Formats: sequence, structure tokens, C-alpha cells
Amino acid sequence: MNLITTPAMIKKTFLMELGTEELPPKILRNIGENLTHLFTQELNNAKCNYEQIQWFATPRRVAIKIINLSLLQENINIKKYGPLIVTAFDQDGKITEAAKKWALSNNINISQATRIQTNKGERLVYYKNIQGRHVKEILPTIVCNTIKKISVPKLMRWGNSSIYFVRPVHTITLMLGREIIETTILGLPSNRIILGHRFMGESKLILDDADQYPNILYERGKVIADYYLRKNLIRNQAEIEAKRLGGVLKLTDELLEEVTSLVEWPVILTAKFEKRFLNIPVEVLIHTLQDKQKYFPLYDTNGQILPYFIFVTNIESLEPDKIILGNEKVIRPRLVDAEYFLKIDRQQSLEERLPDLKKIIFHKKLGTLFEKTQRLKILAEWIASKIGCDIPQSIRAALLSKCDLITNMVLEFPETQGIMGMYYARYSNELEEVAIALKEQYYPRFAGDKIPSNLISCSLAIADKLDTIVGILGISQYPKGDKDPFALRRNAIGILRIIIENKLSIDLKILINKIIILYDKHITNNKVIDEVIDFIFGRFLNWYQEKGYSNNVIHAVLAILPTCPLDFDARVRAVSYFLTLEESFILLSLNKRISNILSKTTDKLNKNINVYLLQESEEILLNNLLNKIQTKLESYCINKQYQEALIELTSLNKPIDNFFKTVRINTSNKLLRLNRLTLLTKVQELFLKVADISLLY
Repeated sequence: MNLITTPAMIKKTFLMELGTEELPPKILRNIGENLTHLFTQELNNAKCNYEQIQWFATPRRVAIKIINLSLLQENINIKKYGPLIVTAFDQDGKITEAAKKWALSNNINISQATRIQTNKGERLVYYKNIQGRHVKEILPTIVCNTIKKISVPKLMRWGNSSIYFVRPVHTITLMLGREIIETTILGLPSNRIILGHRFMGESKLILDDADQYPNILYERGKVIADYYLRKNLIRNQAEIEAKRLGGVLKLTDELLEEVTSLVEWPVILTAKFEKRFLNIPVEVLIHTLQDKQKYFPLYDTNGQILPYFIFVTNIESLEPDKIILGNEKVIRPRLVDAEYFLKIDRQQSLEERLPDLKKIIFHKKLGTLFEKTQRLKILAEWIASKIGCDIPQSIRAALLSKCDLITNMVLEFPETQGIMGMYYARYSNELEEVAIALKEQYYPRFAGDKIPSNLISCSLAIADKLDTIVGILGISQYPKGDKDPFALRRNAIGILRIIIENKLSIDLKILINKIIILYDKHITNNKVIDEVIDFIFGRFLNWYQEKGYSNNVIHAVLAILPTCPLDFDARVRAVSYFLTLEESFILLSLNKRISNILSKTTDKLNKNINVYLLQESEEILLNNLLNKIQTKLESYCINKQYQEALIELTSLNKPIDNFFKTVRINTSNKLLRLNRLTLLTKVQELFLKVADISLLY
């Protein structure tokens, strides 16, 4: 028996490769993953079946390979609902304008539509079956759509063309099995030619079949196209080399990925530098080796840096010693410079540099760094008094906090600000906690980074960050989109983390007021207090979401406008716990009922309850309970025992329910009505002691 093979049954490998100029190394993996995600969406939308999709990326190419792609799209069945029959035809049975517009939008005649019964009544419906096309016909469109949607920080245009991509594209290959898909993408015709390594192997390779990719590049082109294969190869060989030298690697994934994105054929080599350079602060050494040169520093088993480094080159050389010597020659002058800057900087203490800060502008509308330093001294003193740390040393740290910014070392290596302040403070025999504060004033520097380790550091870090936020918002310069040049969002999160994780009791509103007074006439935004509070506490939303708290809980606490972050945190935790209790649902529903009643009244309510107008036993009981609970709640709230406060409120469940069952609120007697509404207002005010729980229901 002969089986007939149809296009829908046949599956082939599809390959798309874009040969480019050097792609940005820090986003190469993102480009590959983004292309894959977008391509997958396009395939799924087009009803194309496949087994697996793979991506490849090197400095000079990105590629997508689809395994077992069906040659035929699935058939697409479309059902388009039209207007109800009563609106599609008038009393004489003639077609209405609504029906005509619907038919026109679907490019059909009304006669092609049928009728269907729905729960809203009988209506027009149009069924259409679209036969699946050969994937060869739709793949060029899928590729174009994918490329247009790619998300990168900046696209380039090259030559005289109006074509944009991450980098100029020189080759494009679209193959389905052994067949080249003839089309033009990004102004280039698709062909079988792909490029090998720039200096090794075959420079040009001709693909006979999409399945040859990426092996043909590896075997003949000296290119490892698989991103993760290169990454693991670099890590494994570097660790072997480190072990051979008796050292330890501390590879960050960020550095490893950047190096992976810089090479197509990684070769691991080891070089060294003079031991005398170990006297340079270790952070400067690491920054020079790692951040500037993309080298891998080596450490001994005690964590001390060794005079060796591992580097990755992009070429196999018959004379690797020359490559090693070349890299040693590159790193030496940088280390010599750092050594020289250190020597020159130590000739002057940090405090002696203080007057020079008058020449450095913090912001053209907010004055100099010297003026900022004077504010920080006062702010750090106030914060220190509130959190119980050494006040004179907090003032000292604030005084020296910005002096390293005008040292030769920091001017040459800006990334070492704060770090060099710490070293220069130590050289001047400042207290260790003061020295550490100069470094930790910038903590946390990014999401997940550590926070300051001592209270002096905390006082300086909070003062510095809040001073910047108040100043920038005080002249109405707000972060927009991804543009936040003064890192206000990061500073806000940093303030919240420092306060909450160290359990520091600081009222930000009071501190903001102090900063505004210190800025004097520099502040021109008369709404700055509310805007700063909203800006900082608005960061709580994402932070608590990441921790698993619901939006409703966060908004319920935000609604009562707390200004102490530690207090805010305690309320969020309490409300979240409260929602796990069975009694919470009853209290929430009763509170919702109270809110609905009060929202509908237009009467001006009394400030206090008139006990002489309480007639029913249920309203008398409820009022008495309110007075007792009021006293307890005040004590709980003073001690931030919000969990206990909410549990106490559940004792009102039955009295409130009985009140609603027996007491008539909307009585014709206006005095009684107003008094009973006032009673409900007092109940609602108790609920608001912790959070606006009406937002939880």
C-alpha cells in the first residue's frame, strides 16, 4: 500500500542568519532571546507548527533555527459575529446601514452570512475557512515583522538607506531545508553565503542545507555560534587555568556574559603584573582589570588578589606569548597611573580639599557640592539623634563625604567614588566607621545590593539620597521613562530599604521639611513635600509586589498617607496577616456597607455623638464599645502593634451586624438620623487607624 505524503506532513529545518558588524556586547544575549521570543509569537500567530526553536549569537551574527517546521500552515477557521437581526433588518426586511457596514468590513455580501441564536438573541454570523499557505510564502513576512519589533536601546541607520537595525547588516540567509528563500530583507537579498571568523578558518561558507548550521561554522569557519556553549567553555577553561595557578576565580555573570559576547572563538590565556601594584587599593585594581580591560582577576584561598589575570582572546595564535606580553603592556600603564594618583592624592587630606568643593556644581539651580556638604552635616546630625548613633562622627562623615570627588584617582576612575574616600580617610587616621561611611553613603547602588553596615553610614546615606530627591523635585525636574539622571528612583528605594531593613524610626515628612528650609530659595516647587512623599512611597508598590504582597493591601496602607517607612511596613504586614483570619471577611463586608451608606448621604454630620439621642440598645452598646476600643487602639498604634489593633476591631463584627438589623438609620427624625450616621463615621474612623480596609473588599 503506497502512502501519499502531503505538504502538511513534511517538515524541514528553517534558518535565518543576519551577518552584522560588531554587535553591542552588553545586550547580545538579550538580542538573541528577544528575536526568539518575537519569532515564536509570529509563528504561533501564523498557525505554523514546529518542534523546537533555537537562537545563536556572536559579535558578528544573530540567527534563528527552527527544527521540524511544517511546510503548510494550519487552516484557519474564522467566525465573525454581526449585528442582531432586529438591527440588521428594518420592519420591511431591508438591510440596515449597520448590517451593510459590517458586511463591507468583512468584504462579503449579506447573502454570504448566516444566522445564529445567541443568549442576546438571533444575529448574523459569517464563517470563513482560510486554507493554510506554504510556509515559504509567509516566512519573509514573519522575519520582517520580527526584525521591526526587536527591542534594543538604540537602532542604527547606515549609508544612504532608511533601513534601521542594531548594527549595519552585511549578509542575510533565509533557508528552508536545502532551498534558499528568495527575498530581500533590510535591503539585502537572501543567499547561501555566511561569514566565518574574521582571521581564522574559511572567511566565506556556502550552506547546502539549513541543518548544517551551526556545525559548519564550528568545523570550517572557526566560529562557535552557540552563545551558551561559548559561555560555558570560557568559564570551564578559566577555572581550570585558575586552578593550575593555585588561584580562585570570582567571576560575575555580567562580566562573563560580556566577554562571551566579545569573541567568536575563545582562547584562554594567563598574564601577570608586578607585585608592587598590589599596594594599590584592591577595588581600583579590580576595576582596572575587570571593568576597563575585561580581564578575570585571580585570588588566593583567603580572598586576597594575586598578581595574575586571565583573559580571553578571539584568535588561536602560534605565538601566544606575544599576545600575553601585549596584554601585560596594556595593563601596566593603567596601574602605573593609579599608583601615581594614589601617591599625589595622599599629599593632601580629605578635609583640606573641602574648600575646593565650592568650585564644583552639584546642580546649576541648587548650588555647589560645598553647599550640599553643609546641608548633609545638619541632616546627618538630626538623623543620628533619631536612630541612636554617634552624632559627632556622623557630622564628621558628612563633612568629608564629597571630598574624594576632586581627587586625581576619582577623576580618572569615577567608579571609585566613595571607595577612595574610605581609603584616604584611613590614611588620615579617621575612625573606621567614618571611613566606611564614605564608601557606604552610595549603598545600595543597584537592585539587590547590600545596604550600609553601620548607623553612621545609614545616617549619611539617607541624608545624601533624600537631599538629592528633594532638591531635584524641588525644581520640578522629574524622571521620565527610563531617563533618571540623578537616580531618584534608585535613591528612593535605597532610603526605604535602609530604614526598614535596619528598623530605623524616621519620619520622612519632618526630614523633608528640614531639607527644604536648608535649600532656602533654591526650592521653587510649592508642592514639593507631597510630591516627594508620593514619589518615595510610590516605590513601595513594586517593592512589595516583588515580595508577594497584593496591590490592595499596599493601596489600603498608602491611602492613609503614613510618612514613616517603618510604620508603613508594619501596617502592610499586619493587614496581610489580618486577611488570613476568618473574621476579616465579615469586618471587611461591614466596613464596605458603612462606606456605601456614608457616601450616599448629603447631610452635614456632627463632630461628636450625642449620647442622649441614642435610643436603641444596639446603638448604645456599639457606642460604648467604640469608646473602649478607641483607648486600646491608641495604645496599639503608638507601639506599632497593628496586628493586634485589627484583631481588636473584629470584636465589633457582631455589634455592628446587630446595629444594622435593629436600628433604622434613615429615620424621618433628622436629629436621630444624623446621630446614627455620625456613629457610623466614628466606626469608620477606627478602621482607618491602621489602613483603609474598604480597599481590601
